[in-house]
Amino acid sequence: MSAADWYAHKSLGDGLFWIQERFYQSENRANIWLLRGTHQDVVIDTGLGLRSLPEYIDAKGLLGKDPQRKNPLLAIATHAHFDHSGGLHQFQQVGVHSAEVDALANGDNFETVTWLSDREIAEAPCPGWRARHYKVKAVQPTHILQEGDVINLGDRQLTVLHMPGHSRGSICLHDHDNKLLFSGDVVYDGAMIDWLPYSRVTDYISSCERLVGLVDSEQVDQVLPGHYNTFGAKRLHRIASTYISRAATCPAKFSTFAWSTLAGVALRAFNPRCAC
Repeated sequence: MSAADWYAHKSLGDGLFWIQERFYQSENRANIWLLRGTHQDVVIDTGLGLRSLPEYIDAKGLLGKDPQRKNPLLAIATHAHFDHSGGLHQFQQVGVHSAEVDALANGDNFETVTWLSDREIAEAPCPGWRARHYKVKAVQPTHILQEGDVINLGDRQLTVLHMPGHSRGSICLHDHDNKLLFSGDVVYDGAMIDWLPYSRVTDYISSCERLVGLVDSEQVDQVLPGHYNTFGAKRLHRIASTYISRAATCPAKFSTFAWSTLAGVALRAFNPRCAC
């Protein structure tokens, strides 16, 4: 299957594109965002990497008529999990938070929580492909990101917000001028996951309190999340506030502990050769 068949995209205007993997039909299918700037273009999250994302972007002309005048396309992972980082190895420039550099550089498929089944792939990307052979390929990040770093695209800037909880290196990218928040899996309009390896509920609560603060200070109008559809500031406030209230209860704490234990056992079995 060609890259042109594997992916599909939608233009949201103002140099922003929403890309998805058509044949990865799962709740885990991540959104891929392409944002163009006058000097730098950036891809935010890269999907599974089963087909060439750079090839698709080039074939569809998503970088415009003269992409050579800019810096090489920068791919940023909002965190290291497989559904977001699987395609990073296809790019010359790769950015990730410092807390998850080693996981990507070592190809640690325990920390990337690699968990893929044949039933999630509606059409195999190539003859004989099987999910059990899938692994996130090791990649050495060229951009090691920290809280407060600014990614200058020329006509717009993205500020790195370290928001741990879902994973230890989870980030949001905030376009302050346009009040856009690329949130990865820090927040999306669905059940928020805090029971994976390197998840931490106390960190997640702090991150959600920070999200509430962004809304209260009118710094966010639209959220472009790691999964599902985009949503606005009021919905962001409600999702984050609900998590804060729920996470502090005893039943929630017990459920998180139980799921975390099961997830750890399952992932170690599924990725037996990981360094963990």
